[in-house]
Amino acid sequence: MTARTPAARVARLREEFDRSFTEPARTLGCEAVELLAVRAGDRPYAFRLAQASGVHPDRPVTPLPTSVRALIGVAGFGGAVVPVYDLAALLGHPVPARPRWLLLAVGAPALALAFQELDRHIRVSLADVVEGSGGGSHGCLHEMARLPDGDRPIVDVPATRELVHQLAGHQPVPEEIR
Repeated sequence: MTARTPAARVARLREEFDRSFTEPARTLGCEAVELLAVRAGDRPYAFRLAQASGVHPDRPVTPLPTSVRALIGVAGFGGAVVPVYDLAALLGHPVPARPRWLLLAVGAPALALAFQELDRHIRVSLADVVEGSGGGSHGCLHEMARLPDGDRPIVDVPATRELVHQLAGHQPVPEEIR
């Protein structure tokens, strides 16, 4: 049996497959970052994929009576009721249309962020992620991703959760997003 026969190729592939389980798991390492490129309102942003536990289109959101402009209601995720905040409103921008997409954030307490468009998933070099200018938009934007079609601020989900916590009445809230 030579290496060119189908049986030999199958045996070689099987051996390589079995050997792959003895090697350490391959990771992206620290040289790349996985991002979701989105639009909130009319502006481009990105989320670190590691800060999301799911992205859901057209999920029903039940409105709540509230004086908090950014809180658009609650949605169900796996039997849990999760508050949904409009990302554009949180960042102090006009909200042109009801958001279509919900990003379920990693961490506790549960949080979903709503946005209008999911542009794409992209992997960028760590060198293409740079520090932003002072946190912007209420401290939720610390980094910027340099992409071929233009720079995108990266939404820091833990900082956004802190802002939502402020909105819940635990700390002073900037006047323009109340």
